[in-house]
Amino acid sequence: MRLRNLIIITVIVPLFVVLVVFSLVAIKSLEDNVRSKLQTEVEIITRALSTSLSGAVSRDSPTPLEEALQSAFSFHRIYGAYVFDLQGREVYGLGLGKDLFSPEEIRQVIEQDDLYSNYRQYDGWTYYSAIIPLRTQDGTVHGALQVNRLNTGIENYTGFISIVAVLVFVIGAAGIVFSIWWGFRRYIERPLNRLLHVMLLVEDGDRSQRATIDGPAEYSRLASGLNGMLDAMAEKDHDIEERQQREIELEKRLRKSKKLAELGVLAAGVAHEIGAPLTVINGQAQRLARRNVIGDEERAKLVRIRGEVERIVEIVRQLMELGRQHNVEKGELALDRLIQNASDLVEEELEPRNIRLDIHLPSPTPYLLANEQQIVQVLTNLLRNAAQAPNVSHIRVRVRTHDHELTLYVEDDGPGIPASNHQHVFDPFFTTKPVGQGSGLGLSMVHRIINDHGGTIGVFDSALGGAGFEITLPLSETASA
Repeated sequence: MRLRNLIIITVIVPLFVVLVVFSLVAIKSLEDNVRSKLQTEVEIITRALSTSLSGAVSRDSPTPLEEALQSAFSFHRIYGAYVFDLQGREVYGLGLGKDLFSPEEIRQVIEQDDLYSNYRQYDGWTYYSAIIPLRTQDGTVHGALQVNRLNTGIENYTGFISIVAVLVFVIGAAGIVFSIWWGFRRYIERPLNRLLHVMLLVEDGDRSQRATIDGPAEYSRLASGLNGMLDAMAEKDHDIEERQQREIELEKRLRKSKKLAELGVLAAGVAHEIGAPLTVINGQAQRLARRNVIGDEERAKLVRIRGEVERIVEIVRQLMELGRQHNVEKGELALDRLIQNASDLVEEELEPRNIRLDIHLPSPTPYLLANEQQIVQVLTNLLRNAAQAPNVSHIRVRVRTHDHELTLYVEDDGPGIPASNHQHVFDPFFTTKPVGQGSGLGLSMVHRIINDHGGTIGVFDSALGGAGFEITLPLSETASA
């Protein structure tokens, strides 16, 4: 059942019934009070006149009787007074209503020897008439006195007043009901419908909806509470999404770390198996190169053999380094010093190609907890990769800090990395360089070092037009955890 109908049934209808009953009882009580007052006045006047008329009747003189009856009209609204003998015949009378009672009725009153009063209709008028026996001083009944009062004044309008009162009550009650209905609809039903509409939209999945905080104080508090609940839910959803994203990233990192660990075990086994043969090959090639019996062409081939053997040894060493679990020894380091050390190491590769290196650091220079050698190695690898890309003339390094993290960007204006290769750039042996110019382990090493420091690294398309690498590192051990 709707709230409006419930209020009408449980509040308005009982109130209406109570008011109707109270009004009817009040009107009935007023009417009875008016009639009772009328009857009492007529009976008192009748008894008073009967005392004064008893002597006049006993003297059989019309003059005192006339004077006594005329004195009755000094009372308000007395319109008739008559004296009857024992047979019910009129002796003398003045005013209206002489024939209200028949002679037989008058004789019955005389025989009963007590006052009798009642309402009577005559010629379209309503009278209240009282008859009382007349006694002499010795107690003998000589006749009867009839006093008539015309039913005029307020007692004549009690019925009309009752009707008017009922009409006024009905109109007033209708106005009250309409006012309650209008107030309920405007200040209760409409705000609740707006609130319900917002809740239905939220139920359908639109959690951006918010209730309007206006109207009565109770509704405003309810709307504010709903908005607070929705804000809390949105914040929780955001936290859950962030947590899920972190879990996805963590899972990716774990898979990457597992892959590198498995690769390290494989590399250790390969290094153990091919280490001795490579040493023999390198030694024999060196020994052959020292002989004078071979020509320059053969000696050059032996030098190349030794170079390739050393390249194989270096790749095996990098594989073992990549898969090994490291305990990073960290210290508090100034970022500008780390970047300067890395730029000095690649300066010889930048100058011949006229590559401009721009470094943008916040002020004051941030400090981070890291291993100096490994971070310099990371920066060196990234700068060298950018310098070795074709058609590069500008490299930019910029840094920003947020809360307890530091984000470092290394960008260039080269051809960039295709979007399809972004997810593979950190895989071992993945490289876009020609065969023999790169092992594909440099960025894998960078990824491993950043992971060891509790950070993240990603690749993006730089605004300069080339590739960009984004490194996020914690500024403290707490942030790293």
